[in-house]
Amino acid sequence: MSSQPGEPASVDIDADYKPLRDRVRDELRRRIIDDVYPPGTRLVENELASQLGVSRVPVREAMRALESEGFVKTVPRRGAVVVELSAQDVEELFDVREALEVLACQQAATRATKADLRRVGTTLARARKALASGDRLALGRANEAFHDEILKLSHNDLLQNVLHPLQGRLHWLLRQTGDPYDLIEEHTALFEAISSGSADLAAEHARQHARLNREIVRRLLAERNQSASSA
Repeated sequence: MSSQPGEPASVDIDADYKPLRDRVRDELRRRIIDDVYPPGTRLVENELASQLGVSRVPVREAMRALESEGFVKTVPRRGAVVVELSAQDVEELFDVREALEVLACQQAATRATKADLRRVGTTLARARKALASGDRLALGRANEAFHDEILKLSHNDLLQNVLHPLQGRLHWLLRQTGDPYDLIEEHTALFEAISSGSADLAAEHARQHARLNREIVRRLLAERNQSASSA
């Protein structure tokens, strides 16, 4: 599958052993998160099928899945469009993120192995390298991977299964947070708190991190709405 102009290098949807509709869904979700398809973008089945080199059937099935995940909605006379997150969406997502990530970090502090911590350290190093090179796409993906790895460090399968369906939209929110240098510093502090083995310290850092990012997204959303109303 070839990338269109302006799109990030896409994965080969034939490479993974998954049903075709799931591979198409994963690729479309990734493009939404990477802002290839910004909020408000109309998604046309036959155009997407042509770009991805598949029939319209798996695209249609993928779009239904993305609608259930909250990435896409059907608009009368326009068809499927990428959702624009509302203030309520942001609050609800951050409520869930704070509650579950605080728990994940508490458990990670007491359950993470040395190999786990090395893996997270490598993820942070990737983020710093991407920041130094100015690669915002790689930086965004490394920061997302950091949160995914922290969740794994909890060694709590039920917690991971509960949070997994929300991860895509949480990653979407992460891309909208403020200064990337500050974000890496926050991640480093959170990683050090988990590495200390103190569940209380890890929970406090996780709570502060979620609340700071909530305020940033609130501000960005308010600025965007103000800009739209004055246009």
